[in-house]
Amino acid sequence: MRGLGPTRVCRGIEPVLTQCGTPVGEAAAKPVSASPSPKKKPTDSYTDILPVPIESDDPNAVITYAIEVLNPDGRGAGLSNQVRVPLVRALPPPQDFAAQVTSHGVVLTWTGNAPPADAAQAVHYVYRVHRRPVDSQQQTLTGEVPAGSERSQTLTDSSIEWEKTYEYRAETVTVISGKTPEVQVEGDDTPEVKVFADDIFPPAVPSGLQAVFSGPGQQAFIDLIWAPVTDVDLDGYNVYRHEGGAAPVKVNAELVKTPAYRDAAVMSGKSYLYSVSAVDVRGNESARSEEAGERVP
Repeated sequence: MRGLGPTRVCRGIEPVLTQCGTPVGEAAAKPVSASPSPKKKPTDSYTDILPVPIESDDPNAVITYAIEVLNPDGRGAGLSNQVRVPLVRALPPPQDFAAQVTSHGVVLTWTGNAPPADAAQAVHYVYRVHRRPVDSQQQTLTGEVPAGSERSQTLTDSSIEWEKTYEYRAETVTVISGKTPEVQVEGDDTPEVKVFADDIFPPAVPSGLQAVFSGPGQQAFIDLIWAPVTDVDLDGYNVYRHEGGAAPVKVNAELVKTPAYRDAAVMSGKSYLYSVSAVDVRGNESARSEEAGERVP
């Protein structure tokens, strides 16, 4: 082809278009390359803003589109393949979309829109939240929440990597069931919310600390055991000891990797009080556990 004219966008409410009639829009003509690549075909797009009267609450209502490319003389070879788009209304995007970093991940909150009271049984709505790292265009579906009468909604994203910056957005999706395949109509997105996942949250406080003296016939020592902390980013434990009236002092030089410790630096006739804290891989340390005491005879 030596050249192209404009591309007409054709729309109709009938299932099959037989002619374009009055086009709803037009894409401007583009020059044709003298040596077109068979692998790289030219593409174009057009956004059709529907008039409100066309929108419908009927899950079976559709609108049909086709395009027709004209030559420079304004003549076309007929309509393209035709596509059908559901006319069911989409809910507005959620309001007050916000993100907050917690020890469990990024907590996302928003105010939803109540679904139409007269919505068809085959139509329901869900909120979908998407995430992407700021240095990437890769989108991840964080999760979805059914839309209902409860307007205040929340979703926790626990799959983040700490010390990274993410951008989140949410949308309302209209789902028409009973069709094969199921039809899903996406609404508009919320503005993106940026959040830095800074881990400043310590692990859980150890519990169940016990202290037991051993020593007759051998070197005296006090064994400590406690319930393991199950945080996935746990790096180890610190053990603290003091005598009555003195401040606790850390007794381990390096992090204790298992929930047990043997204190051999004890003296006969003295009583000791112990407590334990948990430390994660980023150095966040929990509060100390309840104390356990033991006396060396």
